[in-house]
Parts: sequence; structure tokens; C-alpha cells
Amino acid sequence: MSAPLSPSRRGFLRNGAIGGAFLLGMSAEGVLAAATGAAGAAGADFVPNAFIRIARDGRVTLISKQPEIGQGIKTSLPMIIAEELDVDWKDVRIVQGDLNPAYGSQGAGGSTSTPTNYNDFRRLGATVRAMLVQAAAQAWKVPAAECGTGGGFVLHGPSRRRLGYGALAEAASKLAVPAAEAVVLKDPASFKLLGKRIGGVDNAAIVSGKPLFGIDVQVPGMLYAVYAKCPVFGGKAVRANLDAIKAMPGVKDAFIVEGAGTLNNLRPGVAIVATSTWNAIRARRALEVEWDEGPGAGHSWADFTVQAKAASARPGTSTMRKDGDVAAALKGAAKTVEAAYSYPFISHASMEPQNCTAWARDDGTLELWAPTQNPGAGQALVTSLFNIPKEKITLHIIRSGGGFGRRLSSDFIVEATAIALKVKAPVKLTWTREDDLQHDHFRPGGFHFLRGGIDAQGKAVAWQNHFVTFANRVEREGQSVLQPGSGGNLSGDEFPGRWLPNVQLEQTALECRVPMGPWRAPGSCVFAWVFHSFIDELAHAGGRDPLEFRLELLGDKSVVPGTGERGQPYSVERMKSVLMTAADKAGWGKKKFPRGQGQGIAFHFSHRGYVAQVAEVTVSRDGKLKVDRVVVATDIGAQIVNLSGAENQVEGSVIDGLSTLMFPELNIEAGRIVQSNFHDYGLLRMPDAPGKIEVHFVKSDYPVTGLGEPALPPLAPAVCNAIFAATGKRVRELPLSKTDLSWT
Repeated sequence: MSAPLSPSRRGFLRNGAIGGAFLLGMSAEGVLAAATGAAGAAGADFVPNAFIRIARDGRVTLISKQPEIGQGIKTSLPMIIAEELDVDWKDVRIVQGDLNPAYGSQGAGGSTSTPTNYNDFRRLGATVRAMLVQAAAQAWKVPAAECGTGGGFVLHGPSRRRLGYGALAEAASKLAVPAAEAVVLKDPASFKLLGKRIGGVDNAAIVSGKPLFGIDVQVPGMLYAVYAKCPVFGGKAVRANLDAIKAMPGVKDAFIVEGAGTLNNLRPGVAIVATSTWNAIRARRALEVEWDEGPGAGHSWADFTVQAKAASARPGTSTMRKDGDVAAALKGAAKTVEAAYSYPFISHASMEPQNCTAWARDDGTLELWAPTQNPGAGQALVTSLFNIPKEKITLHIIRSGGGFGRRLSSDFIVEATAIALKVKAPVKLTWTREDDLQHDHFRPGGFHFLRGGIDAQGKAVAWQNHFVTFANRVEREGQSVLQPGSGGNLSGDEFPGRWLPNVQLEQTALECRVPMGPWRAPGSCVFAWVFHSFIDELAHAGGRDPLEFRLELLGDKSVVPGTGERGQPYSVERMKSVLMTAADKAGWGKKKFPRGQGQGIAFHFSHRGYVAQVAEVTVSRDGKLKVDRVVVATDIGAQIVNLSGAENQVEGSVIDGLSTLMFPELNIEAGRIVQSNFHDYGLLRMPDAPGKIEVHFVKSDYPVTGLGEPALPPLAPAVCNAIFAATGKRVRELPLSKTDLSWT
């Protein structure tokens, strides 16, 4: 793979970069007016902003600024511009943008890429379309109102004349930018591209094995590195057999890196640099290191479990919500239900291990090729740790072989940088699969101790949850504080916290030295399983239909407002709509299942998306589970950008959610992760995939939102509730493989 930026593309970015100010707060008029001067320098090509270039032959080049991690954003965001520009998709070329302040925010996480760019990108495309229409109208000496567009042409209906965008490029580049109020966005009813099934722009290259990913990067004169870290989190190297390693064939250097900062950036370790990845890995196998393991060596999952149970008997150290009188409501309830739910630490286990190529030159500049979800944070961390000014750092965003939140962290970037600064040559750092599994920034484990009460009519009257989570000790504002891992904080707004009159949500944090980070749908990915499984327990305890019980819980308000500064309003109307859609499409209540088969239902509001799912399962007498069917209904607003990508996201979420429910688990002993590779860290295989996944999109008159995360959380509770319906057995511990599902 050659270096991703060719000279011609560098020129384009240099000429068009000022257009990105549009996304940074400048008006469209100011951006495009400034860019027209740059377009003139580019010859006859029309470069109205940082994202669009129209060549004389009519080819349109669009920049995709967000990192592509398999979520399809490299295809879907340019589709928005292309729709409003009214250009034929076959004439569009997509180029991945490097990290550039002209583009605005370039992170990919939290299902934010589409909602934060949708309106701006429509306006960009529509403004350029208006300029092309004006250029044609002037050439024909007709009113612009008589002109339309289609397929990369400006059309004049009365005379049946047309001019291609390429022929208009030079004239358009000399025009003033139209006023914002003069730019008319398309009526969505007239969309020709959005909402259609469009294949990913990299699909052909992927299936043919072309080099696309970070692990494929090749730079002339490149060396190859591995980085060994202490198996105990927070440990550091005291000494190593470096002379023996340096004497091995193909090894260029080996040295200890002291590390800096917290568990989540540059951890101490031993670097080995060689003439090939194989030579580096072979030398690592001969590496002998004396480690100072530090206090983390005392950690074990068994001990964490004991600590959590002891904490549950005491009041929580934090109260996240307290409404009414839970104790009195539970005492007066017709029935009470108690349950303890738990889940382990797990890895992101993306197919492409972490890697980064770094080149520190003698002039103080640094060039990085990184498969990252958060390039800006990576650049900032490099600046902070190594005192390299941002303007001297070039970061090429390379396609990632999966992310799921793992590549929001930048530890692999600063490790590669530390090695490159020492070696003074381009170096590709590659983690092994064992590195990736045992030195992840893990999804936090957790324990939930719940009590609920229902009255004589089977209506929920009380909810109590003591959540025991995990936290790292960090320095904040001069104080040492415990900071829960990403997704390890329980919001007081979590359903049904705003709905019941008597609610108490408490939290206790167990201090640990395990590095933690965001994992797909942080928090929601496990909270949905706990809450919507326990809701099902309450429904059955009250002799209620699970769907009816949930609709009653949601209540009659159209919207339930959020609480606190970060509280989000919750549209009951939208959730009821997807819940009823999923139930209807699945035939809820219309089927009679024999023993060993059943349906389960769940819903969740996550990352601005409203999703409900119904799962149908078969459990054999000896406890083997088969998910026969999953029906998904989701509301992510008024417009699906790419139907193919949207379906892929939902179906992928179902499979990912089922995999995470069934198999993965990381055990901790003596401060070490026990599992090391896919032979002892299970993931879903094809025979265990659902027999059928049905996806239904419920359009609503709300802003467009993302799909990378909302469809994952409801899967686990829907399946576990279906297992209960089939067998009478509750699943309260993850992974599912730890529960005996056999029945008689």
C-alpha cells in the first residue's frame, strides 16, 4: 500500500481546505466565497469548499471526513452531498480525508456522525447546485428559476437545453455565493439517492483483498515493531535481555519505554524493532523481562465478586435518583421481586488488531497512518506527551478493520510515536491478537442488585437498584478521585427511573487498575439487558402480558422530560410506535408455542434511537439454544440515508448483541487476563446466528440520527425473556454459556 496522500490530492486539500470553516461556524456564503479564489488557482475545476471538487469532465470528487470503521460512513455522508448536488452517483469519487481542522469534528463514535453532519452536508450540496444553475442561466441568458438539475446536468425545460456540471465548472467558480435564504433544499419526496440501497465504496476492494487497512500500510524504508507490556495492568519493566534480543537476525533495536500518563495512554513496555513483523514477533518470543507488577497484581474476578456482594449490603456511595419512598412502597406491595444480575469484563475483539505507522523526521515533523476512530484526540495526546506541536503532525486516517469504541483510545498511536522518535525511521507497530485481547480498554464488568414491587393489580409501584461498578483512580483538579469506566455510570434517567413514583438508584465503585473504555453503546449495552430482563420478571410476577406491562409502564405522556443538565427528553410516543410495530410484525400474542419455544420482547432508547425487538427461540431439552427469528423495529428519524448500510447496521447489531450475550468472558487472576486468543475467548459462529432477522424502519418527523449503536442493547433482554418463556429459567449472569438451560 502506498502512502495514502498523493501529490495531486495534497494540492486539492490545500486548495479546498478553507471550505471546512462552514462546519466550524462560518456562514455558507463566507465559506464558498473564500473558496472561489482557491478554485481559480486550480484552473477550470470548481472547488467551492473543502468537500467538493467538480472537474471539467464532470467527475465529482467528495471528501469523506469521518473515519470508516465498517459502519459505512465513507459511503453515506458523501451520499448526502451528492443528493443535494443532484449528481449521478456513478460519476462520484470518494476520497478519505486526513485529519484537518478545515473539516470540523472528525471522530466516529456515539452514533453521532450522521446527525452532526446531515443538515450541513445538505446545505453544502444545495449551495453548489444553486451556483451551477446560476452559471448555466447566465450562459443561456434565462432566469435561473426556469432551470432545474439532474444527473450532473443543469436543464432548461422551455428550450430543452442542458449543460454538464464539468462544462459549467469554470464559470461557477467566478460567481458570488448565493444568500442562504436563496438556496432551496430538495423536498425529500424527490430524493433519488437517499433511502436507496447503495453498496459501500470500498466493497470491491475489500472482497478482492486490496490493501485498505492500517495493517496494510507500506512506506519506503519502513521498519516493523512490536511492544511488550506487563501482563499486570500498571506494571513496568525493570530490566530485560535487550543485548540478546538485539543480536537476533533481523532485529534493528530493542529498548525499554518508561511510559507516561494513565492506564489508557502510553503504558510502560519493551519495544522491539526489526526488518519484518515476523522477525519482531520471533524476537519477542525470546524476550525475558523482569516486571514490577505493582498493586494491580492483587486483582481477581473472584475477589471483585466478593467485594460487590459485600457492597450490596450497604448503602451505595452515590445516589443517582431518589423519588418517593421505596422502602414503604416495597413493604406495601402485593408482591416483591429480588434479583442479582452480573456481567464480566469483555474485549472489543475487532478483527484488525491495533496498529499504527509513524515517521518522526529530523525536522521535527511527525507523520502518522492510523486506523483510528478519534484522530483529533490521538493528535492531541501525541502533542501532550511528546511536546510536538499539532501543526507539525500529519495524521492520515486509514480504514479500520472494526472498532466498536476501541479505536476511540489512542494508546497504539502514542506507542508507535514513542518508538519512531527513538528509531528515527518510519515504523509500523503491530499488536498481536494476544496483545489486543489482554491489553484492551475493556467494557467494564458490573453487578446489579435489584428489588421491585407490584400491587394487587400487577402494576409496578417500586424499583430499587444498587449498581456496583468499577473505577480507576485518577488525578482531577489536584485531587485523587475514582472515575468509573466508560459506560460504568448509572444515569438517574434510565428507564423506568422517570416513570415510577418510587425509585431509588444507587451506585458503588470498586477501585481497580483495569483499563476501561467505551464499548459499542456504552452503558446501554448492559443496562438494557439488566433493566428489561427485570421488567420482564415483574410482569410475570404480576401475571401480566409482557407487552401490555411495558406499554402501561411507558404511560400516556407524549414526552417525558429529562432531569439534570444532561438529561435527554424521552419520546414515549416514538417508543410505543416501535414497540407496537415489532410486536405486530412478530405476531405477538397470536402464536402458541410448545414447551421449549418462546417469544421475548424488549426495547431501549440509546444514542438518540428508539428500538424494540422480539426474539423467538428454541431451547432443546439438553439446553442448546437456537435463536429462530429476531424482529427489529427502529425509529431514527425522518430519513434513512443509505438503506443498505442501515440494514447492515441493524443486522450487525443483532449478531454482535447475540454474540456478546452468549460467549465472551474475560477472567482476571493475579491481575492478569486469563484468556489470550479466540480459542478461549468465544465469539458467535455462523451455526449460532439467528435463523432470520427482520428489520423495520419507522419513519417519524424528527431529526435524522445514527444507527451504529441503538439496535444492539435490546437484543440480549429480548432473547433472555424468550428463554424464560420457553423454559421458565431466568438468565441473570453473562455470558449465557454459564447458565444451564436444560429443562424437562
